[in-house]
Amino acid sequence: MHQRPDDLIVVLDFGAQYGQLIARRVRECRVYSELLPCDTPLEKVLALRPKGIILSGGQASVYAPDALTYDPRLFEVGIPVLGICYGAQLMAHLLGGKVVPAEKAEYGRTELRVLDDSDLFAGLNPQLICWMSHSDVILEPPPGFKVTARTANAPVAAMSDPQRKLFAVLFHPEVSHTPWGIEIIRNFVYRWCGCRPTWTPRNFVEATVDAIRQRVGRERVLCALSGGVDSATTAALVHRAVGDQLVCIFVNHGFLRKGEAERVVHTFRELLSVNLIYVDASQRFLKRLRGVTDPEEKRKVIGEEFVRVFEEEARQLGRIRFLAQGTLYPDVIESGTRHAARIKTHHNVGGLPADMQFELLEPLRYLFKDEVREVAEELGLPPEIAWRHPFPGPGLAIRILGEVTEERLHLVREADAIVMDEIRRAGLYRQVWQAFAVLLPLRSTGVKGDRRTYGYTVAVRVVTSEDGMTADWARLPDTVLERIANRICSEVPDINRVVYDITSKPPATIEWE
Repeated sequence: MHQRPDDLIVVLDFGAQYGQLIARRVRECRVYSELLPCDTPLEKVLALRPKGIILSGGQASVYAPDALTYDPRLFEVGIPVLGICYGAQLMAHLLGGKVVPAEKAEYGRTELRVLDDSDLFAGLNPQLICWMSHSDVILEPPPGFKVTARTANAPVAAMSDPQRKLFAVLFHPEVSHTPWGIEIIRNFVYRWCGCRPTWTPRNFVEATVDAIRQRVGRERVLCALSGGVDSATTAALVHRAVGDQLVCIFVNHGFLRKGEAERVVHTFRELLSVNLIYVDASQRFLKRLRGVTDPEEKRKVIGEEFVRVFEEEARQLGRIRFLAQGTLYPDVIESGTRHAARIKTHHNVGGLPADMQFELLEPLRYLFKDEVREVAEELGLPPEIAWRHPFPGPGLAIRILGEVTEERLHLVREADAIVMDEIRRAGLYRQVWQAFAVLLPLRSTGVKGDRRTYGYTVAVRVVTSEDGMTADWARLPDTVLERIANRICSEVPDINRVVYDITSKPPATIEWE
């Protein structure tokens, strides 16, 4: 179903810390990119007809016996190549340059002196700041290359052979610590690869809708709708392609945020006219969690019960050939290409039984999260869905430490709604990764209306992040924290204390359970 645009940049991954980030930066230039392992045969890479190839960084030394390498014919086929860090050293090593251990390794913020601004550095200042992370240096460039930049400890911080369209930089232009790095990538993909900025949400939607129609034909499609941006965008995209051939099942396990179930139903039934089956199984899930306090057991119980509910509903629909799910590109990169047509319990639709057969339909398979949000907006999804913060599958059940009860669900749901309301009111919603409340199994003495209280404690958690793998606690203004605490204690009965979580990830996780 996947149709690659004509303008493609291939990123060969040599075990880089920032491999995904390189691909994302290329796409920020509105040019399509794919990340492939460095052992991908050259013939397979060339079959994709890329306009350019980027060699990523890596952790090894190019002269080590077990070093990752690549087919040197790559540099003879006439396709522009950009080497980054390890990729730069590999280019130098394979083409006859000299790579040696550095007398002084470079890590972090480094001053860069541009010696030649006629290719990658066109339009940039001669004195720049870049981000370095290497212990080897290119002592001598290969024959035919010119040195285009250097640092105090790296005599060849950048080099190029414009005749063969070969370029290399020892620093990392893809990270935010190299603030002008996107200009390096833009110069490469536009000026030297001849790419056009055609990778847009509108073009993606048009091409994907056509591809879905061709593959699905007159068959029916099933989609498990959670209300999150990935499944919602998948459903909207498939619905635009095949209309009433799509059936969505939305299971409300009772652990959603305030008003969320109503918003999802309204959006897909009323605004998008999607064939939606809504199942309110909240009491069923609550009953299954009675007496359960262990976080992992909560997840297991909720996952298993979701499978049972989904099974029962799907069985009543008759024969359905395709299952649509919101797999994203990071999932593909991290777990490898999947070819199985059978759904296994770990898939992101909540886990279906192994004996249920579907053909997978994954229209977002080659998108990053930020691109999914752009596509959601292009499809007309409301901002509260398109820009929704990540929300765990078990929902509020794992934001209640200890047993989940109706009373505790009400408390955390109301507190969470206040947190979100104040974050939006302060204009911070899109600036933070997640914001939520956690109900702690603690009671403490307080005073309300001159009367002693013995109420619950709520922890507020707000973090910033790029991908959720690491996160830092958000430095919210004191006035925002004050309003959150005052409103929770005033408006939510049985809560008389609010604390703010100032722990980063690591050592903590974003969620408390």
